[in-house]
Amino acid sequence: MIRNLGAAVLLVAGLTAVPATPAIAADEVEQVVNGGFTTSADPWWSTAGMPITLRDGKACVDVPAGTVNRWDAAVGQNDIDLVAGETYRYSFTASGDPDGHVARAIVGLSVSPYDTYFEASPALTVSGDTYSYTFTSAVTTAQAQVALQVGGSADAWGLCLDDVSLVGGVPPEVYEPDTGPRVRVNQVAYLPRGPKKATLVTAATTRLPWQLRNAAGATVARGYSVPRGVDVSSGQNVQTIDFGGYRKRGTGYTLVADGETSRPFDIDAAAYEQLRADALKFYYTQRSGTEIRADLRPGYARPAGHVDVAPNLGDGSVPCQSGVCDYRLDVTGGWYDAGDHGKYVVNGGISTWELLNQYERTAEPAKLGDGTLRIPESGNKVPDILDEARWQLDFMLKMQVPAGRPLAGMVHHKIHDANWTGLPLMPHLDPQQRELHPVSTAATLNLAATAAQAARIYRRYDKAFAARALAAARTAYTAALANPARYALDSDGTGGGAYGDSKVDDDFYWAAAELYLSTGEKKYATDILASPVHTADIFGAGAFDWGNTAAAGRLDLALVPNKLPGRNQVRASIVAGAEKYLKIQAAHPYGVAYAPANNMWDWGSNSLILNNLVVVASAYDLTGRDKFRTAVYEGMDYLLGRNALNQSYVTGYGEVSSQNQHSRWYARQLDANLPNPPKGSLAGGANSSIQDPYAQSKLTGCVGQFCYIDDIQSWSTNELTINWNSALAWVASFVADQN
Repeated sequence: MIRNLGAAVLLVAGLTAVPATPAIAADEVEQVVNGGFTTSADPWWSTAGMPITLRDGKACVDVPAGTVNRWDAAVGQNDIDLVAGETYRYSFTASGDPDGHVARAIVGLSVSPYDTYFEASPALTVSGDTYSYTFTSAVTTAQAQVALQVGGSADAWGLCLDDVSLVGGVPPEVYEPDTGPRVRVNQVAYLPRGPKKATLVTAATTRLPWQLRNAAGATVARGYSVPRGVDVSSGQNVQTIDFGGYRKRGTGYTLVADGETSRPFDIDAAAYEQLRADALKFYYTQRSGTEIRADLRPGYARPAGHVDVAPNLGDGSVPCQSGVCDYRLDVTGGWYDAGDHGKYVVNGGISTWELLNQYERTAEPAKLGDGTLRIPESGNKVPDILDEARWQLDFMLKMQVPAGRPLAGMVHHKIHDANWTGLPLMPHLDPQQRELHPVSTAATLNLAATAAQAARIYRRYDKAFAARALAAARTAYTAALANPARYALDSDGTGGGAYGDSKVDDDFYWAAAELYLSTGEKKYATDILASPVHTADIFGAGAFDWGNTAAAGRLDLALVPNKLPGRNQVRASIVAGAEKYLKIQAAHPYGVAYAPANNMWDWGSNSLILNNLVVVASAYDLTGRDKFRTAVYEGMDYLLGRNALNQSYVTGYGEVSSQNQHSRWYARQLDANLPNPPKGSLAGGANSSIQDPYAQSKLTGCVGQFCYIDDIQSWSTNELTINWNSALAWVASFVADQN
């Protein structure tokens, strides 16, 4: 997952060409000199070995083959003035021969650290197009540049450029998402015996009649909506429609209210069986170090990535960053974390825990059994979900510092490219040097926790692996106790996400809990009971994520049989946390069990919403109270369409769903030869901080739920990641189990 906010991160793509360059009004100021290349190329520059020539009034370059990064080949102009708060229109005409090459058009800082203020990456055509974009500058500088970065191609090609303009003083562009009908429903399916609610966006402040219609258009239920006032999370005046009394299975239902007809939906439980499978199938196509087979994933076949086959430098013998260590490790395998090619222990840890926990608690283990996912290991008499989780566990074990080396037993925080790569870029075509980053206490405890958890779960299937995992967990925990403050830094974000974490009391607690549950040993129980985390209220706006892992330990202590003193209080704390989320959900007009402080939605808010539902579902497992199960059902509505944007955040689910999540190889938005993300992929969701330039250009000033855009460029709102899909798979599995 991208966490670095510097220039090198912003290698993203594809906007729509417009018919012509807008005319300049009298109060608008042109910043580019000689953008029409009338008699010369001055003061434009190009990278070495790629001289600018004038052809038919255009500036043209022959882009060399074999460059690695977009910025390795570029044409640009420096000494551009920008004023903070000013809105600019950046436009140009460009062509590329042959068709399909991507040019990264930027406005950024011309000196170190080369911050990017705006970017777009159109795919060029031989005939040429005119492109125009509007953005608001966040800085004042006289050292900006406009440039087209065109490196990263294996083949040589030709670029021609004309009519380059950067005009200040233009009116801000207002982005208005198409939200479709004002009746917002779960576009996939409501459960026959579950809650059925919809949200109506309306100016009306008094109740309104509604009708439920079947696929034939006949009205099968009717009633009146309940006014809810202005929803803080969206800024909309809304009403709630409750049609839970209707229980007949069927497809193609719609709700009609206030002159609007909702998008269609089913009343059936079968969709959640399929969603469970699809959310888990996501992991196979995220695998590193193995071929993805066409017969197992039609449309997603690709060669193995990072297996020491050129142009990969590979993961078979990876050095550390300079000054970090003097050895190399084989760290092949594992899952690519997100839309980049990095592999991160802390994000892999919570993802693996959630898959293993899903299996350990399921009411229907056969539904997660051997052959259910159609992966290469199917047929080996081990549940497929455990085979998939093992692909990541084996990688994480390889990240542990070997015996005899300094800091033996500690775990390297991550491994990824030395520099950011552009997109699209298939894993097997990544030419970057891979590097091991420093060990961290957090990564070490993530391994300790998940390896200990694995030891008890895999014992019946592979005793040798279970024993190896437990030994590694013990070693890691001991090493972390000896090195309790080796923190991953937010500044370590070149070439991959930083995943900085300087709060590790939650990780110590989680690791001690898993070791105790798998061994029953008193020393681990002592550490649990001594931890201030053990009695703290850990159920905030977001129950847990990769950086907040205490709930993972608390949930397992409550649900996995054990003899910890005071376990009843542990179980009670889960129920109390779930009650808190129920109150939030009941007060929310969209039925969301998530209400962040100051309405500032978090990065990856969709996964936080789902993990809150994990706590609620766990309370149901502990108590059997229907209100908790019902809340989980309703909580899924938001993800599947009952939200302010009226879209499903899960690819392939619902009439309108996220399709363009940020990814280097699920990149059809940039390259028609590549696929969209596979069905069952979860988008990150609304993020009030909108850190990426594309989101900033469209969403500045957004309110809560509206801080999202389905575009491959928006890595801060629309990335996909292994830990977000693990939350989706867990909750989908719970819902499917109950039905």
